Amino acid sequence: MEYMQQSECVTDLGKTPQEPRLMDEVRRKIRVKHYSLRTEQAYTAWVRRFILTNGKRHPRELGAEEVERFLSGLAVQGQVAASTQNQALSALLFLYREVLGIKLPWMQQIVRAKRPRRLPVVLSQDEVRQLLAAMDGRPWLIASLIYGTGMRLMECLRLRVKDVDFSRNEILVRDGKGGKDRRTMLPRSLHEPLLRELDRARLVHARDVADGFGEARLPHALARKYPHAGREFGWQFVFPSANRSIDPLDGRERRHHFDDAILSRALKRAGTTVGIFKPIGAHVLRHSFATHLLEAGYDLRTIQELLGHSDVSTTMIYTHVLNRGGAGVMSPLDRR
Repeated sequence: MEYMQQSECVTDLGKTPQEPRLMDEVRRKIRVKHYSLRTEQAYTAWVRRFILTNGKRHPRELGAEEVERFLSGLAVQGQVAASTQNQALSALLFLYREVLGIKLPWMQQIVRAKRPRRLPVVLSQDEVRQLLAAMDGRPWLIASLIYGTGMRLMECLRLRVKDVDFSRNEILVRDGKGGKDRRTMLPRSLHEPLLRELDRARLVHARDVADGFGEARLPHALARKYPHAGREFGWQFVFPSANRSIDPLDGRERRHHFDDAILSRALKRAGTTVGIFKPIGAHVLRHSFATHLLEAGYDLRTIQELLGHSDVSTTMIYTHVLNRGGAGVMSPLDRR
């Protein structure tokens, strides 16, 4: 990701006459396909870098040699991770297939970098308790919700008021990874703090409405179908940001959700405070959720549905990090 941040600095450099039109078309195609804003930012950054690396030549003039040289340069000179290199390839594939409408057989032959098989970082239940005890306020509630439900970070931050069902003790996760909806549990222990947070969100929304704002951005075409729904409280974020900002998709001033960077800093600070030396992030809490359910005896299929995995083989990785030693085998030293 550091490399991506460095690559984004090239966006303000000189541009060829055709580049603005090309980048506008890249954004338009991405939005037609309802890709996330983060994907849009990543893809446009990689397309710009590809163009500048090749002397500002139009992509139509480039071919397999330039693409392979670009990707090799990322790995050799940039020393990026395999996932970063694959993201760059995905951006170029999108550019040629979807934007330029060019079917290039050689693009199919480019081999994606092989991602190393890594075991997820998992905290013990005692470590999770210590970590959460060292946090407070909204970061504590968001971290507790991620660990207690198994939601991904952005699924939690983008949670809308209408999708929290206290009577059924469940949360409806909308438009998760792969555009899929799913249900997960709502921990009873978080009812009261979550209700307090909703009261806070209601006051924030009321002030925004009084100031002439308060309209949430609705997904896809719902804003046209229900033009007044965005001002309803049910469509507001459960965790609204402290300030309003300009929506990069339509230029309107709105209140976005809580900043994930604040949560990341709070988790890191809490981990240092309690002496946990493992790398700690929101996804570690999701990994811990799955592992602790396995330790409690829940089956893989149930955990797969709660996590929103498309394939149970993805969920099976947690069987390798159960708190039972290597491969779940008891050491002979402990049998004495």
